[in-house]
Amino acid sequence: MAAASAVRTVQRRSQRLFDIFVTEIPWTVSNKELKEYFSQFGSVRRCQLPFDKDTGFHRRYCWIKFSTPQDVQNVFQKDFHILEGAKLTLKQQFRRRRSQRKDQSK
Repeated sequence: MAAASAVRTVQRRSQRLFDIFVTEIPWTVSNKELKEYFSQFGSVRRCQLPFDKDTGFHRRYCWIKFSTPQDVQNVFQKDFHILEGAKLTLKQQFRRRRSQRKDQSK
């Protein structure tokens, strides 16, 4: 149970550090392919594609970090994104400052 809790905590932290959350990724798409695809919209600093330790397959979602906010806007200017015949679902991650998070918890 403690390990699962630690994983959830890390995932929550990583969500705040990334610009875009991508779901519905085909099993056959790799981290490298995701970086290459999203590089057409700007400079991809990081792509985190988590894997399941039991199955060895990725979990069909990832987080992507771009260099600039303009790169993120470039991604969302395109109506839809398709990789290997599958339509990806994208959500923008809004960053909050620590002071804003503390204010909301009061």
